Amino acid sequence: MMCIHKRRDVEGRAEHVSDARRGVRALSVVPGKPDTAGVHDQPDPSDDEGSVLVQGLLVGVCGTDIEIINEGYGWSPPGQDRLVLGHESLGQVLDAPADSGFAAGDLIAGIVRRPDPLPCEPCSMGQWDFCRNGNYTERGIKERNGYAATHWRVEPEFAIKLDARLGDVGVLMEPTTVVSKAWEQSELIASRVPFHRKTALITGAGPIGLLAALLGVQRGYEVHVLDRVDSGPKPALVRGLGATFHAGEVSDIGVRPDIVIECTGYGPLVFELAGVAANDAVICLAGISGASREVAARLDRINKQMVLDNIVLFGSVNAAKRHYEQAAAALAKADFDWLGKLVTRKVPLSSFEDALVRRDDDVKVAIDLRK
Repeated sequence: MMCIHKRRDVEGRAEHVSDARRGVRALSVVPGKPDTAGVHDQPDPSDDEGSVLVQGLLVGVCGTDIEIINEGYGWSPPGQDRLVLGHESLGQVLDAPADSGFAAGDLIAGIVRRPDPLPCEPCSMGQWDFCRNGNYTERGIKERNGYAATHWRVEPEFAIKLDARLGDVGVLMEPTTVVSKAWEQSELIASRVPFHRKTALITGAGPIGLLAALLGVQRGYEVHVLDRVDSGPKPALVRGLGATFHAGEVSDIGVRPDIVIECTGYGPLVFELAGVAANDAVICLAGISGASREVAARLDRINKQMVLDNIVLFGSVNAAKRHYEQAAAALAKADFDWLGKLVTRKVPLSSFEDALVRRDDDVKVAIDLRK
């Protein structure tokens, strides 16, 4: 008998998700060879990949995916030429062991990184996001096939259950984990001087920046978001959080933030942040730019300012399981209508190329694995 589960998408329409198997299709590529990217038939996912069988719903698209396709970033699994893409996952459980903590119909996301096999000390502690030897693997990026498949499997310990009310906006889970870690680490560093910090600056109003702003508002900060443009949906999304939107130069924002989450990866801006941050501020670099540019900077002056003002500048990448749990909780208490406005396009798997071309009004683009 075919089992049918009801679910709601970001517009709130009732949909039916069937676990009828029509064969597995997956988006894969030989990293760095754009002409090889395509949707291909795949064998059923192996039990070796995990005991939880999942119907793929959506995968988010980010710069990492485009870099894998176009520029050669990424590593195929050992012994394979192709890499199945997709690290920003959303799926619905079709079958799971009784003792797994999951049941058919659960909305879930799969964790991206796996600890290295040795393991190093951080990996042995479940903090694979701090892997010291670089021998970790990552689904859809490094030596493990990703989640851009109509069906996939995952180990129960590397899956996170989402609030069913999220529906399709659950695809925001993985980018939310990135900023969840950024906030956790920023506040941990800030606790060296445990006074009440009030003001936060988020640079960049893309998906990462907007989700960082959401978490800042949830933490009770007065949040300011800076972006280079003031058109499109981003200003309204920022204001919809109760945060303040700024366009233009960071020197013109008129506030001295206690916490800065930098989400653009734009090198010149990083140097400028030290000039606007408050004394004892913490600046977290959470963005990476694919560009390569030379920047003229008075590093001696910046060094002096950071030393005299007790400013901390640090980088943050990836996420541990606790950050997924924190992200799931943050999404569950967010305004679902606001979250829905972040997912500006859902492109059918058969037309995946359209998801790789950025439009002016895009925020988060996802590939719909059901179409």
